[in-house]
Amino acid sequence: MASLFTHTLAGAVIGQAGKPDWRKDWRYWFVVVAYSMLPDIDSIGFHMGVPYGALWGHRGLTHSLLFAFIFAAFAAMWLDGRFHRQWEMAILFFLVMASHGLLDAMTNGGLGVAFLSPLDTQRYFFPWRPILVSPISLSGFFTARGLRIMGNEILWIWCPALVLFALIKLLQLRPPLPAEDSPLRNEQV
Repeated sequence: MASLFTHTLAGAVIGQAGKPDWRKDWRYWFVVVAYSMLPDIDSIGFHMGVPYGALWGHRGLTHSLLFAFIFAAFAAMWLDGRFHRQWEMAILFFLVMASHGLLDAMTNGGLGVAFLSPLDTQRYFFPWRPILVSPISLSGFFTARGLRIMGNEILWIWCPALVLFALIKLLQLRPPLPAEDSPLRNEQV
């Protein structure tokens, strides 16, 4: 897996694409941060004897697209009572949670990610896997290997994430287009 630090960074960058009023709400950021890490709740199974390749094993059901969809829909309904806007927020929360599995599928270790679980428990990796697999324990980061892994994640995830962050911010600075019925819009034509 990529480290929880990196999953959180990726989720936070995706969260920046949210609407300004969403980004002002602490609950929105709570969901973004929690959902960027939530798929790794399955690592509890290591201590409970759940086999790695099982449905509830690491990178199993909690890393699936269905799991991300259900949790994204739930959080959007919780945060925004207006039905016509819930789907937009749900898509963003889905992308935050799905980014976790996508990053894990680019690592060089483990059994792959069960994206289609529970319908299909096959584990998948992407053909291109430049990310070094991260230790699951926090103490594993305070080693020479942990430093090498963080350097790898900075190169392959943090730098592209910061470029994406800058692009999102540039797009947000762009003035909005006038509405269809606006006199300003008619003058531009």
